[in-house]
Amino acid sequence: MATAFQGLVSVAGRVALSTIFLLSAVGNKIPNFNQVSDLLGSKGLPAPKFLLLGAIAFLVAGSLSVIAGWKTRLGALLLFLFLLPTTYLFHDFWNHPGQEGQEQMIQFMKNLSMAGAMLFLIANGGGAWSLDSRRSQSAKAVVLEEAVV
Repeated sequence: MATAFQGLVSVAGRVALSTIFLLSAVGNKIPNFNQVSDLLGSKGLPAPKFLLLGAIAFLVAGSLSVIAGWKTRLGALLLFLFLLPTTYLFHDFWNHPGQEGQEQMIQFMKNLSMAGAMLFLIANGGGAWSLDSRRSQSAKAVVLEEAVV
């Protein structure tokens, strides 16, 4: 049984980890849809508006899933899949000399650490005070109750 401290820290961690993704969608990509779509097109990506709609869906669904701890593994997978091409295409520090290269390397490493956190969630789930753990506890109680009957 998780302690209140574990539950609180688990929720705080999921919120802190997911906020950047949710705000990226609702604070940047949605209100600046055409500009962001043009940026995707300038990187040579086909159907940039379609890809941007997919990215927004992954960001919103993934971040809300992780925050709530509902289907956490799936939400973390969506965010991980968003991070893979984004990190490679938009933080290509190896193509930028000097200060710009250093700044892109920092962004690359930030995304790499977030990808690692998503892999951790995929492996371990949402933790204490997540809807997943609550559902799991309910399922265990039903199984136990059926075993007793």
